[in-house]
Amino acid sequence: MRFLRIHHTTVPVLLLAGGTLLGGPALAAAGPDFQYVGQDDQVHGLTAPKGCVGAEGGGARAVTNGTRGSATLYRDPGCSGRVIGVLRPGEVSQVRPYFASVRFPVTG
Repeated sequence: MRFLRIHHTTVPVLLLAGGTLLGGPALAAAGPDFQYVGQDDQVHGLTAPKGCVGAEGGGARAVTNGTRGSATLYRDPGCSGRVIGVLRPGEVSQVRPYFASVRFPVTG
């Protein structure tokens, strides 16, 4: 008979991972509608964003659009310059190279 030894640090990590996977959507619903990892490597969130919003993120960092409308990411401040990408409602993606502003629907 083989005995498996479970290290005490392994169990909390596994429980944390399981809790994150099971509680992920519920936790996301309670948080900001639009989340991104900024150029400062900090998580930023916007609740009920509308119109053009300054937001510096990207560089292969995660972006989550939990709004009811599409989020258009622009390279320059003031929602000007080249469009970097468009995230549909509910979409999560890494954005490259970076963005400086995001336009949200005013009614969405």
